[in-house]
Amino acid sequence: MNVYSRANPIFIIRDNFKKFHNEEITSNLKTLYNSCSTLTLSTPLSLSKILSLFLSPLSFQCVFCFAFFVQKKMVNQSAIRTVVGIIGNVISFGLFFSPAPTFYKIIKKKDVEEFKPDPYLATLLNCAFWVFYGMPFVHPNSLLVVTINGVGLVFEVVYLTIFFIYANKKGRKKLLLYLLIEAAFFAIIVLITMLALHGTTKRSLIVGIICDIFNILMYASPLTIMATVIRTKSVKYMPFWLSLTNFLNGLCWTTYALLHPFDIYVLISNGIGVISGTIQLILYGYYWCRGDNQIGDDKNDAPAVTVV
Repeated sequence: MNVYSRANPIFIIRDNFKKFHNEEITSNLKTLYNSCSTLTLSTPLSLSKILSLFLSPLSFQCVFCFAFFVQKKMVNQSAIRTVVGIIGNVISFGLFFSPAPTFYKIIKKKDVEEFKPDPYLATLLNCAFWVFYGMPFVHPNSLLVVTINGVGLVFEVVYLTIFFIYANKKGRKKLLLYLLIEAAFFAIIVLITMLALHGTTKRSLIVGIICDIFNILMYASPLTIMATVIRTKSVKYMPFWLSLTNFLNGLCWTTYALLHPFDIYVLISNGIGVISGTIQLILYGYYWCRGDNQIGDDKNDAPAVTVV
């Protein structure tokens, strides 16, 4: 067969793709948009449609086109990575802000009641390590990782300050002890990294592994909630929007990690986050469709937030 023949499979695929791109992609995107814009959580059927949209052929076609353009360098990968990172920053900001109503209640009641500082302490240390990881002398080209985790640090400091003000004497001592342990641990890692390791490759390896370990542990925290959902056959203990936001956040940062320059450490932690979020959404859809129409009630509004 003549390689330049129009019957060549390569030409057929190319022509079909051109036709698909020119005639169908716009229609598919409009269909996805219209479907999403008309859905609500008023019925189990609507929720099942939301979940099925993520796995629909239309979604995969749109993702295929996006991947094709990036691979063929029809668009600037650096620009796409920046845009995806900014979207990730916006979603992550929402996650950091999500415990605010809890602390508003604490301020109004002037009492921390039964709320625990553990999630905020964990998020504080996690953000501190990701900020350190994103420094130019550890892992270059990670400005967006630094910005959102820097914002997260500020949020957690504010939350913990409020907690300290309204906690009892025993609670304050416990909080200060944990903060001292975290500060000492962080300082030791920073000193070892800067003094014993030379070059961004070695520093990225060690700090990246530490960040991934923390992220994996924090992503594992919803396992207890998922177990409760399975045991009670009710989704009221697992907030839908928080699960969906965590899934989208992990998906966004996974995409960011895959684009040039490739970041294996961001990919590992957020890839696991996507899996965790997917399992939560599947559980939610399953038990919702079985008749539990009560939206999840987040009584602790304080999940350990991991955004990168």
